[in-house]
Amino acid sequence: MQTPCPEPSGEHHPTALWSYGLRLPHDARAAGTARTTLRSVLVRHGLTHHADTAELLAGEMVANAYRHTDGPCELRLSERTSGRLRISVWDTSPVVPAPFDKPPTAHDHAAAITATQSAAIACAEDGRGLLLVRLCADDWGGYPIRTTGGKLLWCELAPPGRPDPDRFTIAA
Repeated sequence: MQTPCPEPSGEHHPTALWSYGLRLPHDARAAGTARTTLRSVLVRHGLTHHADTAELLAGEMVANAYRHTDGPCELRLSERTSGRLRISVWDTSPVVPAPFDKPPTAHDHAAAITATQSAAIACAEDGRGLLLVRLCADDWGGYPIRTTGGKLLWCELAPPGRPDPDRFTIAA
């Protein structure tokens, strides 16, 4: 089992208090390894209040990387100076799925709820992972990595007591 290492891939994150990276092989067990490692990191940094939600989100994003690519992926965890926890997953596909290719909007959580209900009604076996990220995260996004290839999808969890006030605003 690989262990997390500070500053993944030699990147410098000036807005991060700490940062870890875990390179995972293209293996069906990668999501479970990511969840276990993530929980260990959060316990060591006193952020267990994020553990359940963070495990869900990281697991879904790593599972997506396994399902939609043939290569490895990398889980990245960092605590931002704003107190937010950022979870990122790099994979070998350059395709950034909608809506991660655009900034979230104040009403996107409501759209995610509607989409999740539609998927549940249709008894979909898959396609709900990124919807869960949209429902549970306070912010998210993604971008292609032009220099080395692939893409990075990320999401953030706000510190307790400071959630996004527009998170569950429904458009009139």
